[in-house]
Amino acid sequence: MSATSASRPVRTRFAPSPTGYLHIGGARTALFSWAYARRHGGTFILRIEDTDVARSTPAAVQAILDGMRWLGLEHDEGPFYQMQRMDRYKEVIQQMLAAGTAYHCYMSTEELDRIREEQRARGEKPRYDGRWRPEAGKTLPAPPEGVAPVVRFRNPAEGAVAWDDLVKGRIEIANAELDDFIIARADGTPTYNFCVVVDDWDMGITQVIRGDDHVNNTPRQINVLRALGAEVPQYAHLSMILGDDGTKLSKRHGAVSVMQYDEDGYLPEAVINYLARLGWSHGDDEIFSREQFVEWFDLDHITPSAAQFNTEKLNWLNAQYLRKAADAYLAAEVANRLACRGVDPEAGPVLEAVVALYKDRVGNLNELADAAELFVVDVHTAPEVIAQHLTETAKAALASLRGRLADAAWDKAALSQAIKDTMAEHGLKMPQVAIPLRVAVLGVPQTPSIDAVLEVLGRERVLARLDRHL
Repeated sequence: MSATSASRPVRTRFAPSPTGYLHIGGARTALFSWAYARRHGGTFILRIEDTDVARSTPAAVQAILDGMRWLGLEHDEGPFYQMQRMDRYKEVIQQMLAAGTAYHCYMSTEELDRIREEQRARGEKPRYDGRWRPEAGKTLPAPPEGVAPVVRFRNPAEGAVAWDDLVKGRIEIANAELDDFIIARADGTPTYNFCVVVDDWDMGITQVIRGDDHVNNTPRQINVLRALGAEVPQYAHLSMILGDDGTKLSKRHGAVSVMQYDEDGYLPEAVINYLARLGWSHGDDEIFSREQFVEWFDLDHITPSAAQFNTEKLNWLNAQYLRKAADAYLAAEVANRLACRGVDPEAGPVLEAVVALYKDRVGNLNELADAAELFVVDVHTAPEVIAQHLTETAKAALASLRGRLADAAWDKAALSQAIKDTMAEHGLKMPQVAIPLRVAVLGVPQTPSIDAVLEVLGRERVLARLDRHL
């Protein structure tokens, strides 16, 4: 740690703007900020940057909270809302005006646009020309009547602003490259770059972990912090996430709401594990618990290059977590999904037993629910499937099997023996009996071991379903 934060308890923050859902990039930022605080026994703060009133919505705020809750990224303080801190921002602006680190500017938007066009025409970088910036010996124009001024930060004119980025290394930008940016609009509302600084200062943030789209904001924010006499936090800028095809992440390969992953049947533990590996690594470890991740997490092993989203890898990881998950946990998740479909999860056999049969054969919770639904509701088998598999020969064998099942002990060994005796009686092989049996009782030709399926489905359901086809 640098001297600016070594002596302070770790305090990190996740500060999303509620102008849309919580997507994978934001979720990874939240995860890394949360994990860093947990790793160092610190505090993780949730802050909602809702000053974009036109685009911020309560629904978007709720989507962020829901996504954080589903991922298990609990915050220690907050959520704090910037719109509720307006008085504080205005107080600091007045202090800066009094101290001379900020000033009123009466230049109109049209005038500024014209100056920038002229600068572009001359091949210069378009920027505010400091017309209203107070300087020793400089005479300012008279303020025009009836014009509400903006407030600009008086950026240092010389030297450079530099920081040792915890991901990207040393970054240094000459102050001459930074103009006096606006910190309060003409209507008095403060701007993003100013609000962030005051929030980080007031909340004692020690490490700012965020996307590298904020790198250009950092020198401005550091200069404002120094003007306020505040300690400067450490910065760690995470590189962007690319899609499967190496292009910018979009909805077709991952940039969807975190809650979409819930709807698509992913386990939050798998998503957390996958997010942790997007730009960070711990040796060759691929699968690890949340607790292991917190224990191992550091900023030294975050790659400065872009991470690439891999849907196939996420699907593989989700399948691994399904196999390891407790049957009771999966059964509860499946029950919720069945209920959402209008299916009574209590109307069939015990879901834990069904889950145990299928969890090694599916990739997500929705597929698991699809399988479980066959055990719960009456099966409506497609006519072409019936025609293909329930031939007269097959029906004759199933009729013999039904007689045996009516009196058999209801366990796998006895059920398996009943099937073998039927095969011997009719001179058939296992697929010639087992596949029609699967179609008759579950409506599909492929299932786990048929004796296990029958055992879980139960005598009453098996016989009733057989009777519909005999």
